[in-house]
Amino acid sequence: MSAQAARAFMSIGEVLEILRADFPDVTVSKIRFLEGEGLIEPQRSPSGYRKFTHADVERLRYILTAQRDRYLPLRVIKDHLDTAERDGNGPGGRPRAVGADAPVPEVRLSRAELLRAAELDEETLAELEDFGLLTPVARWYDAEALTVARASGALARFGLHPRHLRVLKAAAEREAGLVEQAVAPLLRRRAPGATGQAEETARELAGLLAELRTALVRSSLRGILGR
Repeated sequence: MSAQAARAFMSIGEVLEILRADFPDVTVSKIRFLEGEGLIEPQRSPSGYRKFTHADVERLRYILTAQRDRYLPLRVIKDHLDTAERDGNGPGGRPRAVGADAPVPEVRLSRAELLRAAELDEETLAELEDFGLLTPVARWYDAEALTVARASGALARFGLHPRHLRVLKAAAEREAGLVEQAVAPLLRRRAPGATGQAEETARELAGLLAELRTALVRSSLRGILGR
């Protein structure tokens, strides 16, 4: 192998060094797990060492972004990658522009797919819909629905069922109302870029409200636990 060709490959340690700037928690075990699940296929040297290309790194970045930002299960991510491979959307079957700033494909799950991805039973899903915590759009479920379903399933194991979670739905609607109140003047401007500015402001406000809510809950728990 020529020196130029050798430089085209990276060790798993070099890959970690690149990815940890955006994904501090990524580990060798995580990358090996993704390989075992068939999401990445690094080449091997004659002695068995993994050899990663820049395309492999971008594929990993895509997978980690989809998990972190959209809470997508690996099966759904693999389906997106397999579809890209079939459609030839990028080099080596990888989606085009899969860097950290690339948009992650929208989630579109059927009822059966949502139940499997969230490891939820039909009764709990029906209750979530009855109490207004989760609503399909044209019989399909998006990333937010998947997040609600997964969290609700986990909470149910602690005895917190959908009927107990209605208070969270009401609180979320009130928070959304606060954000709407703050961005309304921006939307009324109807100037170029106003919508984008309103969206950016809404995201920032939502993050600040989530941070405040978390701090308040922790403070309340300290009182409950006597700490």
